[in-house]
Amino acid sequence: MSGALKPFADSDNCNSQIRLLTGDKQAMAEISVYIITYNEADKIADAVKSVLWADEVIVADSHSSDQTAEIAASLGARVVQLDFEGFGKLRNDAIAACTHEWIFSVDADERCTPQAAEEIRRIITDQTSADAWYVPRKNWFMGRWIKHSGWYPDYRQPQLFRKGAVVYADLDEVHEGYEIKGDTGYLKQAIWQIPFKNLAQVVAKSNRYSTLGAKKLARNNRRASMMLALLHALGAFTRIYILKLGFLDGWAGFVLALGNFEGTFYRYAKLVEQQKGWDQAVSKGP
Repeated sequence: MSGALKPFADSDNCNSQIRLLTGDKQAMAEISVYIITYNEADKIADAVKSVLWADEVIVADSHSSDQTAEIAASLGARVVQLDFEGFGKLRNDAIAACTHEWIFSVDADERCTPQAAEEIRRIITDQTSADAWYVPRKNWFMGRWIKHSGWYPDYRQPQLFRKGAVVYADLDEVHEGYEIKGDTGYLKQAIWQIPFKNLAQVVAKSNRYSTLGAKKLARNNRRASMMLALLHALGAFTRIYILKLGFLDGWAGFVLALGNFEGTFYRYAKLVEQQKGWDQAVSKGP
């Protein structure tokens, strides 16, 4: 696909296509979908619409100040409000809110394609299948599909699993670790991710995640210096742009590598700031 990305889930025709592909859901194993959100009013509708084939759609919202919860509820999702104490605990709490045997996790910036929905339905009706499944993701950024940069197939964590088969590290603020209980598999059909509406969101996410990452480093008793921050950042840029062939993704690949450079640098730099008390020095004066 080239040019502008067409909305995936903005019509009844799309949901009809999913129902045709997945069949009569009442005769199949049941599945819950959960979506974690915070101020995702511009994305949540498409995310929810793309999974309305499921038996239950739960939006685990962390007290959004925009219309995220209202939009999700208007589309038939069950909204539960969960305090944000890190992504690890948030995911465990969202899983606990799910009522069916199988769980499928999508983020607000992800869209389940009809092809992936069909494959998921086949998997959950096969009682001999694996207990946890990694799902490939196709990322759309700066007007193009990202084919390199470590962003395709972009298996990040199991997104389809039996309840109890995946448990996240409660204390992890970001880039949450997890334990898998059972066998694993890999879906063939990809879902879509539209991670950033614009470059401002790239910067905002880098800032938020670097702050959470610094907290995680501090909790794990890591030490840092500005030189170490720079070296880690250069390593992140090199991994994305050179080793993972980000340069083949054009300017989009460069921006992704640069974003990883900045996020990594500030993660360690914020840890240095905390350890040296620079922010406190400013409040007290010279």
